[in-house]
Amino acid sequence: MSTPGTTNALASTDIAAELRKVDKHWTPRVIGRVNDQYVKVAKLLGEFVWHAHENEDEMFLVISGRLRIQLPDDQEVVLTPGQFYVVPRGVQHNPIAEEEVEIVLIETVTTTHTGDVVGDRTVPIEDQLGDTSASR
Repeated sequence: MSTPGTTNALASTDIAAELRKVDKHWTPRVIGRVNDQYVKVAKLLGEFVWHAHENEDEMFLVISGRLRIQLPDDQEVVLTPGQFYVVPRGVQHNPIAEEEVEIVLIETVTTTHTGDVVGDRTVPIEDQLGDTSASR
């Protein structure tokens, strides 16, 4: 087992196994780190919250399910398994999962969960790190 900030060159990460450890929707779990980017898994269900990350892009990769990401001016992106979308920094967005969706997120380590909005759904990075066993 590695601790955050260390590297184990022989360890691999099983995304499906890491997703099975996620037991709460909209609560990302850090499973790896590449330079200054966290690799996270999450399960989504329902509508999240409109928010933006002023200084960071955010990548959503769908593993299972169908994810809609609402964008300004009534635009939206729809993702199915194997597809990803990068929300550019500063762009308001609102993820919606009408059925349970499993995703991988890639975010800069400085990215806050709900960006410019802080509320009852905000999960601090300390809670996202939790019990991680992936190499970093």
